[in-house]
Amino acid sequence: MLANILSRYWWMTLIRGLVGILFGIMLFAKPGISLVSLVLVFGAFALADGIANIITAIGGRREHPSWWLLLLAGLAGIAIGLLTFYNPGLTALALLFYIAIWAIAIGFLEIIAAVRLRKEIQGEFWLALAGVISVLFGMFLVARPGAGALAVLWFIATYAIIFGVIMVALAFRTRGFVKHVKAAMPA
Repeated sequence: MLANILSRYWWMTLIRGLVGILFGIMLFAKPGISLVSLVLVFGAFALADGIANIITAIGGRREHPSWWLLLLAGLAGIAIGLLTFYNPGLTALALLFYIAIWAIAIGFLEIIAAVRLRKEIQGEFWLALAGVISVLFGMFLVARPGAGALAVLWFIATYAIIFGVIMVALAFRTRGFVKHVKAAMPA
């Protein structure tokens, strides 16, 4: 069951959330951050998020046929993270589109995972909400690429904190699944 995977690796979801919150706070605290620094910090964020998803997916691959959704989300995060490290001198517009594509891809995968989870658990709403927010954030960035760099920076920080808080809520919710999942498993 996907719920079993999430419950056993709830701490990876917690790490994803905490990294998102820290990323957002850092952007608010240092608005004068250079583009290169932003690129590197975003790259680290996407890479950490991707690694966390891959660990969770591989850990649960025998238990649920949809484990590949988490694997795809992880690979997308790692790919975007590596792209940012490969060329840290990206223009603000290119970074914006990297972030937008990543957010939309992750968002759709999270929505798909939440739809699949609705038959297994209660509270899959949090994962779906994170997915919807990710997709909306990505679409906003595509629609408004000419927005001022500082405004986009504040928006990225707000998104990262909201996403992080939702992931933390999901982590603690899935942590509570452990007892229910063990009780539901055949002896």
